[in-house]
Amino acid sequence: MDLVLIRHPAVAVEAGVCYGRSDVALAADAEAGAASIAARLVALGVRAPVRIETSPLMRCASVARVLAREHGALALQEDARLAEMDFGAWEMQRWDGIERTQIDAWAANFLHARDHGGESVAQFDARVTSWFEALEVEHVDARTTIWAMAHAGVIRTIAARALGVSLERCVRWPLDMAAIVVLRRESPGGEWLLSRWNA
Repeated sequence: MDLVLIRHPAVAVEAGVCYGRSDVALAADAEAGAASIAARLVALGVRAPVRIETSPLMRCASVARVLAREHGALALQEDARLAEMDFGAWEMQRWDGIERTQIDAWAANFLHARDHGGESVAQFDARVTSWFEALEVEHVDARTTIWAMAHAGVIRTIAARALGVSLERCVRWPLDMAAIVVLRRESPGGEWLLSRWNA
């Protein structure tokens, strides 16, 4: 099974702003973003999907709809578990404008702190992992390919789970806008391998 994780293209939000679960718009047209992603997927030799899954947030869903249409009205499934982390009161605030004590408290208790009132990293991890585990059970054929349009936090969480590395380590791996990540499992219940990262 190939699981192709695609980060959404750039958004119309000023650099340095926390926009997690906020439903922000893309900086450019979804059609153009999808065309660029599709061309790179072809160049990488990524197999066509049997289904595309997407975060319901428009920066992902709008691009996923175009990709599904370009693959002959392929089945598209929105799943709230693929939405980015909810940062609560920090949403749409500049990171450098958030009280330093709150940032420090979050860093000191990375998994469980939630002073912002949104999700803790542990809650976010559990939500995303439930999607990943359901996918593992549903798709056992090694020839199956699923594309998922999601967010940096979601992609890193899935990669951490699949590869057996800590999320704290995985969050340090670079992941560009519109990045492509490919995870591969050759047999049901087998080991996941990282085929592409930030391609």
